[in-house]
Amino acid sequence: MKKISILGSTGSIGKSSLEVIKNNLDKFKVIGLAANNDISTLESQVREFSPKIVSVGNKQLAEKLKINLNNSNVKVVYGEEGLIEVATYSEADQVLISVSGAAGIKPTIEAIKSNKSIALANKETLVVAGHLVMDLVKSHKSTIIPVDSEHSAIFQCLNGENPLSMSKLIITASGGAFREKSREEMVKLRAEEALKHPNWSMGNKLTIDSATMLNKGFEVIEAKWLFDVDFNDIEILIHKESIVHSMVQFQDGSVIAQLGIPDMKLPIQYAFSYPSRINKSYTTLSLSDIKSLSFEKPDLIRFPCLDYALNAAKEGGTLPAVLNASSEIANELYLQGKITFLEIERIIYEALNAHSSTNNPNLDEIVEADNWARKYSLNFYKSIITTS
Repeated sequence: MKKISILGSTGSIGKSSLEVIKNNLDKFKVIGLAANNDISTLESQVREFSPKIVSVGNKQLAEKLKINLNNSNVKVVYGEEGLIEVATYSEADQVLISVSGAAGIKPTIEAIKSNKSIALANKETLVVAGHLVMDLVKSHKSTIIPVDSEHSAIFQCLNGENPLSMSKLIITASGGAFREKSREEMVKLRAEEALKHPNWSMGNKLTIDSATMLNKGFEVIEAKWLFDVDFNDIEILIHKESIVHSMVQFQDGSVIAQLGIPDMKLPIQYAFSYPSRINKSYTTLSLSDIKSLSFEKPDLIRFPCLDYALNAAKEGGTLPAVLNASSEIANELYLQGKITFLEIERIIYEALNAHSSTNNPNLDEIVEADNWARKYSLNFYKSIITTS
């Protein structure tokens, strides 16, 4: 019986994870849950799965949840300290990190230090602090099992292979909700349209990042750290069908791919059950129903955020932290209807160009760069409003 803590239990990944656990109660048990503000959903999850510890965003929500749970045996904590307490809880064997954004970094680091197995669904952790996290994984002999469908696919393709025989990684991308749109059309497209992803059901931030293709840049950075490869050995291909989740090409020319329907329960279950495979908790792929599989190179002119991400990745230092923080601010402004779709990339571009990067940053320097980028991006947004 593997005991699992889930950080981000009320989000799309968290809900899918609990569905996987519900279908395999003989193999997995929920030991901890963490959410931010959605205590109504969290309360229902607590009543169904009976964790020993839960965390919420702040003290007021924690007090409210305690009252709602009517003095049950669950320990209720809150804030960043609460997230870390759930991530390091002594009885947990594995921690799923599925909180959104940079909030996942410190809990992941502390969970690694506590020798937990990490099921990682928060790509920002490796985007922002990949060098720190992977050094800790090695020193603590910990394990990170990727949950992102693309990185799970690569992880599965490399299973049993000699890493030295790998030639390159091929990461596939759906292209997002605006993959067929021109730049002229994108100017007028609102957030509710960007949230209509053609293949996947994801959280708002991830869906917007998919529409700008910034998400794929994040995944390249994540893959570099997870699989210890050079950026030049990672290729991106637009694959509209989202059936081939990623591929690995080997030195002999062979390409191994992992296929499946676009359902996050598959990589989640694999991360929970690894190194074993267990009976499915999701609809399986029927190859006979597939009419065709298409692949093409991404268009960096229409989607410059991907180009910004790749350049920031190669430059390194604190630029990836600035990339992530500015994108979080721009993403939220777009979701609130305060900026246009193309102004997302403008804010990110300006923040990256204004930043003086620090090489090989420690965690404090990463946090400082993150804070700087958020302030700069908000101030730049205000300047857009003033001059418009």
